[in-house]
Amino acid sequence: MQSLFHTLIDSPLGTMIAIADEHSLVALDFADRKQAILKQKTIAKITKPIASIKRELAEYFNHKRRSFATPIAALGTPMQEKVWAALIHIPYAITKSYSDIALAIRNPKAVRAVGTAIGKNPLVIIIPCHRVISKNGSLGGYGGGLQRKQQLLALERQWLQKSRWGYRVRVIWNTIPSMKTILLYIVITIAIIEAGY
Repeated sequence: MQSLFHTLIDSPLGTMIAIADEHSLVALDFADRKQAILKQKTIAKITKPIASIKRELAEYFNHKRRSFATPIAALGTPMQEKVWAALIHIPYAITKSYSDIALAIRNPKAVRAVGTAIGKNPLVIIIPCHRVISKNGSLGGYGGGLQRKQQLLALERQWLQKSRWGYRVRVIWNTIPSMKTILLYIVITIAIIEAGY
């Protein structure tokens, strides 16, 4: 087994702990949580993935980052990994319900299993489990505490309110790949007409 390294990271929501090997981040959580990954024997050292997530978290909390590029290695059961993969696709400042995630993994009856997998998320914020709420609109649960979940959602909504139009354009651009083709076709057609061909 590879050596694991850790460091503590200050954040507006409390101290966080990052755990990584030399290549990937394997855990990011609030230091006051009791996840099993946080109990593993680690060495205090800042590796490249830890330095990367430290910088990216500072940018995230300052409204300068909406997604993360630090390499991750979230290891879990096949069900957990499916759920975590679905969570990564929830856009910044958007919420989905537990049933939405169950549908996304093509197992609509697995709502409870989805909730359990979300509770085992080893990479909070990066795998945005805070964006999953109950179907009735209430917050549901959050391993880091409901107050933190509320604060994370509020942080993201602040940016959304400040840049509503820009956000809509980006969501449309990123979620409808054919829209790119249509826009490109329109631009090329206009250029051809203007050139007189």
